[in-house]
Amino acid sequence: MTEEVKNTEKKKLIIEYKNVTKMYGENIGVEDVSVKIREGEFVFLVGPSGAGKSTFIKVLLKMLDVDKGHIYYIDYDVTQLQKNEIPHHRRSMGIVFQDFSLLPRKTVFENVAFAMEIVQMPRRSIRRQVPAMLELVGLQGEGGKYPSELSIGEQQRLAIARAIVNNPRVLIADEPTGNLDPETGWEIMRLLEQINRRGTTILMVTHSADIVNAMGKRVIAIRNGKIVRDEVGGQYNPEEDDDPDGDYSDHALFSLRNFDEERRMAHVSNRGKDE
Repeated sequence: MTEEVKNTEKKKLIIEYKNVTKMYGENIGVEDVSVKIREGEFVFLVGPSGAGKSTFIKVLLKMLDVDKGHIYYIDYDVTQLQKNEIPHHRRSMGIVFQDFSLLPRKTVFENVAFAMEIVQMPRRSIRRQVPAMLELVGLQGEGGKYPSELSIGEQQRLAIARAIVNNPRVLIADEPTGNLDPETGWEIMRLLEQINRRGTTILMVTHSADIVNAMGKRVIAIRNGKIVRDEVGGQYNPEEDDDPDGDYSDHALFSLRNFDEERRMAHVSNRGKDE
Protein backbone atom coordinates (compact mmCIF):
# COMPACT_ATOMS: atom_id res chain seq x y z
CA MET A 1 0.00 0.00 0.00
CA THR A 2 1.46 3.34 -1.06
CA GLU A 3 1.97 6.26 1.35
CA GLU A 4 -0.59 8.30 -0.63
CA VAL A 5 -3.25 5.61 -0.21
CA LYS A 6 -2.49 5.32 3.53
CA ASN A 7 -2.82 9.09 4.00
CA THR A 8 -6.10 9.15 2.04
CA GLU A 9 -7.62 6.41 4.18
CA LYS A 10 -6.98 8.49 7.33
CA LYS A 11 -9.22 11.28 6.03
CA LYS A 12 -12.90 11.62 6.89
CA LEU A 13 -15.41 9.89 4.62
CA ILE A 14 -17.50 12.50 2.79
CA ILE A 15 -19.34 10.50 0.08
CA GLU A 16 -20.28 6.83 0.14
CA TYR A 17 -22.31 4.83 -2.36
CA LYS A 18 -23.54 1.51 -0.98
CA ASN A 19 -24.78 -0.98 -3.58
CA VAL A 20 -26.53 1.74 -5.59
CA THR A 21 -28.66 0.75 -8.56
CA LYS A 22 -30.66 3.04 -10.84
CA MET A 23 -32.54 1.67 -13.85
CA TYR A 24 -34.31 3.41 -16.73
CA GLY A 25 -36.87 0.78 -17.58
CA GLU A 26 -34.79 -2.07 -18.99
CA ASN A 27 -31.69 0.11 -19.35
CA ILE A 28 -29.00 0.37 -16.69
CA GLY A 29 -28.01 3.72 -15.25
CA VAL A 30 -25.73 2.38 -12.53
CA GLU A 31 -25.78 -1.12 -11.09
CA ASP A 32 -24.65 -2.21 -7.62
CA VAL A 33 -22.16 0.66 -7.34
CA SER A 34 -20.18 0.97 -4.11
CA VAL A 35 -17.66 3.80 -3.80
CA LYS A 36 -16.06 5.72 -0.94
CA ILE A 37 -14.68 9.25 -1.41
CA ARG A 38 -12.84 10.98 1.40
CA GLU A 39 -12.37 14.64 2.21
CA GLY A 40 -9.73 16.36 0.12
CA GLU A 41 -9.60 13.76 -2.64
CA PHE A 42 -9.40 14.72 -6.32
CA VAL A 43 -11.33 12.08 -8.27
CA PHE A 44 -11.70 11.71 -12.03
CA LEU A 45 -14.83 9.92 -13.27
CA VAL A 46 -14.22 8.50 -16.74
CA GLY A 47 -15.93 6.19 -19.19
CA PRO A 48 -17.84 6.15 -22.48
CA SER A 49 -21.05 8.05 -23.13
CA GLY A 50 -23.98 6.18 -21.67
CA ALA A 51 -21.71 4.36 -19.21
CA GLY A 52 -23.41 5.78 -16.12
CA LYS A 53 -21.39 8.91 -15.29
CA SER A 54 -24.42 11.18 -15.52
CA THR A 55 -26.47 8.88 -13.35
CA PHE A 56 -23.64 8.61 -10.82
CA ILE A 57 -23.73 12.40 -10.36
CA LYS A 58 -27.49 12.87 -10.60
CA VAL A 59 -28.27 10.42 -7.80
CA LEU A 60 -25.71 12.17 -5.59
CA LEU A 61 -27.51 15.47 -6.24
CA LYS A 62 -30.88 13.78 -5.68
CA MET A 63 -31.90 14.74 -9.21
CA LEU A 64 -32.83 11.07 -9.57
CA ASP A 65 -34.05 8.57 -6.98
CA VAL A 66 -32.16 5.29 -6.69
CA ASP A 67 -33.93 1.97 -7.08
CA LYS A 68 -31.69 0.20 -4.57
CA GLY A 69 -28.91 1.11 -2.17
CA HIS A 70 -27.93 4.20 -0.21
CA ILE A 71 -25.77 7.29 -0.73
CA TYR A 72 -24.28 8.97 2.32
CA TYR A 73 -23.03 12.54 2.16
CA ILE A 74 -21.13 13.90 5.17
CA ASP A 75 -23.50 12.66 7.90
CA TYR A 76 -26.84 11.92 6.23
CA ASP A 77 -28.46 9.57 3.72
CA VAL A 78 -29.15 11.39 0.44
CA THR A 79 -31.65 8.74 -0.62
CA GLN A 80 -33.85 9.53 2.40
CA LEU A 81 -34.01 13.31 1.87
CA GLN A 82 -37.43 14.92 1.77
CA LYS A 83 -38.34 17.20 -1.13
CA ASN A 84 -37.94 20.38 0.93
CA GLU A 85 -34.44 19.29 2.01
CA ILE A 86 -33.07 18.78 -1.51
CA PRO A 87 -32.28 22.44 -2.38
CA HIS A 88 -30.16 22.81 0.77
CA HIS A 89 -28.37 19.56 -0.06
CA ARG A 90 -27.50 20.70 -3.59
CA ARG A 91 -26.36 24.11 -2.43
CA SER A 92 -23.86 22.43 -0.11
CA MET A 93 -21.90 21.42 -3.21
CA GLY A 94 -20.35 23.54 -5.94
CA ILE A 95 -21.12 22.61 -9.53
CA VAL A 96 -19.24 23.67 -12.66
CA PHE A 97 -20.86 23.00 -16.02
CA GLN A 98 -19.16 22.42 -19.36
CA ASP A 99 -20.96 25.39 -20.95
CA PHE A 100 -20.42 27.61 -17.87
CA SER A 101 -24.17 28.38 -17.38
CA LEU A 102 -23.44 32.01 -16.51
CA LEU A 103 -26.12 34.67 -16.17
CA PRO A 104 -25.55 36.89 -19.23
CA ARG A 105 -27.35 39.97 -17.92
CA LYS A 106 -25.44 40.04 -14.66
CA THR A 107 -21.90 41.36 -14.28
CA VAL A 108 -18.97 39.21 -13.23
CA PHE A 109 -19.41 40.43 -9.65
CA GLU A 110 -23.18 39.85 -9.73
CA ASN A 111 -22.78 36.31 -11.12
CA VAL A 112 -20.70 35.31 -8.12
CA ALA A 113 -22.79 37.33 -5.67
CA PHE A 114 -25.94 35.56 -6.90
CA ALA A 115 -24.71 32.26 -5.45
CA MET A 116 -24.33 33.96 -2.06
CA GLU A 117 -27.69 35.71 -2.27
CA ILE A 118 -29.43 32.37 -2.76
CA VAL A 119 -28.17 31.19 0.62
CA GLN A 120 -29.03 34.57 2.18
CA MET A 121 -25.51 35.69 3.02
CA PRO A 122 -25.26 39.23 4.47
CA ARG A 123 -24.40 41.98 2.01
CA ARG A 124 -21.19 42.84 3.83
CA SER A 125 -20.07 39.22 3.46
CA ILE A 126 -20.85 39.39 -0.26
CA ARG A 127 -18.88 42.63 -0.67
CA ARG A 128 -15.91 41.02 1.08
CA GLN A 129 -16.04 37.48 -0.30
CA VAL A 130 -16.75 38.08 -3.99
CA PRO A 131 -13.58 40.14 -4.69
CA ALA A 132 -11.53 37.51 -2.83
CA MET A 133 -12.96 34.76 -5.05
CA LEU A 134 -12.36 36.78 -8.21
CA GLU A 135 -8.76 37.29 -7.15
CA LEU A 136 -8.36 33.57 -6.44
CA VAL A 137 -9.42 32.68 -10.00
CA GLY A 138 -7.43 35.49 -11.60
CA LEU A 139 -10.33 37.83 -12.40
CA GLN A 140 -9.47 40.70 -10.07
CA GLY A 141 -10.50 44.02 -11.57
CA GLU A 142 -13.02 42.37 -13.92
CA GLY A 143 -16.06 42.59 -11.64
CA GLY A 144 -17.85 45.23 -13.71
CA LYS A 145 -17.67 43.32 -16.99
CA TYR A 146 -20.35 41.02 -18.41
CA PRO A 147 -19.67 37.36 -19.30
CA SER A 148 -19.78 38.17 -23.03
CA GLU A 149 -16.81 40.51 -22.52
CA LEU A 150 -14.65 37.70 -21.14
CA SER A 151 -12.60 35.10 -22.99
CA ILE A 152 -13.79 31.48 -22.90
CA GLY A 153 -11.16 30.65 -20.28
CA GLU A 154 -12.17 33.63 -18.16
CA GLN A 155 -15.81 32.56 -18.36
CA GLN A 156 -14.85 29.14 -16.98
CA ARG A 157 -12.87 30.82 -14.21
CA LEU A 158 -15.95 32.88 -13.39
CA ALA A 159 -18.08 29.73 -13.27
CA ILE A 160 -15.59 28.19 -10.84
CA ALA A 161 -15.58 31.31 -8.64
CA ARG A 162 -19.37 31.16 -8.44
CA ALA A 163 -19.25 27.45 -7.58
CA ILE A 164 -16.79 27.83 -4.69
CA VAL A 165 -17.78 31.21 -3.22
CA ASN A 166 -19.84 29.52 -0.49
CA ASN A 167 -16.93 27.24 0.48
CA PRO A 168 -18.53 23.93 -0.56
CA ARG A 169 -17.12 20.71 0.83
CA VAL A 170 -17.38 19.13 -2.64
CA LEU A 171 -16.94 20.59 -6.13
CA ILE A 172 -18.47 18.66 -9.02
CA ALA A 173 -17.00 19.57 -12.42
CA ASP A 174 -18.62 18.31 -15.62
CA GLU A 175 -16.02 18.40 -18.42
CA PRO A 176 -14.69 21.82 -17.26
CA THR A 177 -12.03 21.81 -19.99
CA GLY A 178 -14.26 20.40 -22.74
CA ASN A 179 -14.80 23.71 -24.56
CA LEU A 180 -11.28 25.07 -24.00
CA ASP A 181 -8.08 25.00 -26.00
CA PRO A 182 -5.31 22.86 -24.43
CA GLU A 183 -3.37 25.76 -22.90
CA THR A 184 -6.46 27.29 -21.30
CA GLY A 185 -7.59 23.83 -20.20
CA TRP A 186 -4.35 23.36 -18.29
CA GLU A 187 -4.80 26.75 -16.63
CA ILE A 188 -8.20 25.60 -15.39
CA MET A 189 -6.71 22.33 -14.12
CA ARG A 190 -4.03 24.22 -12.19
CA LEU A 191 -6.79 26.32 -10.65
CA LEU A 192 -8.79 23.22 -9.69
CA GLU A 193 -5.70 21.68 -8.15
CA GLN A 194 -5.16 24.86 -6.14
CA ILE A 195 -8.77 24.69 -4.90
CA ASN A 196 -8.26 21.03 -4.02
CA ARG A 197 -5.15 21.89 -1.98
CA ARG A 198 -7.33 24.30 0.02
CA GLY A 199 -9.32 21.27 1.17
CA THR A 200 -12.19 21.02 -1.31
CA THR A 201 -13.02 17.52 -2.52
CA ILE A 202 -13.25 17.48 -6.33
CA LEU A 203 -15.21 15.02 -8.45
CA MET A 204 -14.51 15.71 -12.12
CA VAL A 205 -16.12 14.09 -15.16
CA THR A 206 -13.76 14.15 -18.16
CA HIS A 207 -12.83 12.52 -21.45
CA SER A 208 -9.34 14.02 -21.52
CA ALA A 209 -6.79 11.24 -21.21
CA ASP A 210 -3.94 13.77 -21.32
CA ILE A 211 -5.24 15.56 -18.24
CA VAL A 212 -6.06 12.42 -16.26
CA ASN A 213 -2.74 10.75 -16.99
CA ALA A 214 -0.69 13.87 -16.24
CA MET A 215 -2.48 14.71 -12.97
CA GLY A 216 -1.91 11.35 -11.30
CA LYS A 217 -5.11 11.53 -9.21
CA ARG A 218 -7.66 8.89 -8.34
CA VAL A 219 -9.48 7.47 -11.37
CA ILE A 220 -12.88 5.79 -11.26
CA ALA A 221 -13.76 4.18 -14.60
CA ILE A 222 -17.38 3.26 -15.20
CA ARG A 223 -18.75 1.12 -18.03
CA ASN A 224 -22.24 -0.30 -18.54
CA GLY A 225 -23.25 1.12 -15.17
CA LYS A 226 -20.54 -0.71 -13.22
CA ILE A 227 -17.28 0.44 -11.68
CA VAL A 228 -14.63 -1.41 -13.67
CA ARG A 229 -11.57 0.31 -12.21
CA ASP A 230 -10.85 2.45 -9.16
CA GLU A 231 -7.21 3.43 -8.69
CA VAL A 232 -5.31 6.14 -6.86
CA GLY A 233 -2.76 7.53 -9.32
CA GLY A 234 -4.59 5.66 -12.05
CA GLN A 235 -4.47 6.15 -15.80
CA TYR A 236 -7.17 6.64 -18.42
CA ASN A 237 -7.02 4.45 -21.52
CA PRO A 238 -9.69 5.56 -24.01
CA GLU A 239 -9.19 2.46 -26.17
CA GLU A 240 -10.25 0.33 -23.21
CA ASP A 241 -12.62 2.68 -21.39
CA ASP A 242 -14.47 4.53 -24.14
CA ASP A 243 -16.62 4.10 -27.21
CA PRO A 244 -14.78 2.45 -30.10
CA ASP A 245 -15.65 5.39 -32.40
CA GLY A 246 -14.85 8.03 -29.80
CA ASP A 247 -18.25 9.69 -30.26
CA TYR A 248 -19.17 11.62 -27.12
CA SER A 249 -21.66 13.96 -28.77
CA ASP A 250 -24.57 12.74 -26.65
CA HIS A 251 -22.87 13.66 -23.37
CA ALA A 252 -25.25 15.89 -21.39
CA LEU A 253 -24.90 15.70 -17.64
CA PHE A 254 -27.62 18.11 -16.60
CA SER A 255 -30.56 20.07 -17.90
CA LEU A 256 -28.99 23.43 -17.15
CA ARG A 257 -32.17 25.39 -17.73
CA ASN A 258 -34.13 23.29 -15.25
CA PHE A 259 -31.33 23.36 -12.68
CA ASP A 260 -30.98 27.15 -12.86
CA GLU A 261 -34.74 27.61 -12.70
CA GLU A 262 -34.87 25.47 -9.59
CA ARG A 263 -32.16 27.58 -7.96
CA ARG A 264 -34.02 30.79 -8.83
CA MET A 265 -37.31 29.43 -7.45
CA ALA A 266 -35.56 28.50 -4.19
CA HIS A 267 -34.16 32.04 -4.03
CA VAL A 268 -37.64 33.57 -4.53
CA SER A 269 -39.08 31.24 -1.90
CA ASN A 270 -36.42 32.22 0.64
CA ARG A 271 -37.03 35.91 -0.02
CA GLY A 272 -40.76 35.42 0.57
CA LYS A 273 -40.10 33.93 4.00
CA ASP A 274 -38.16 37.02 5.05
CA GLU A 275 -40.82 39.51 3.97
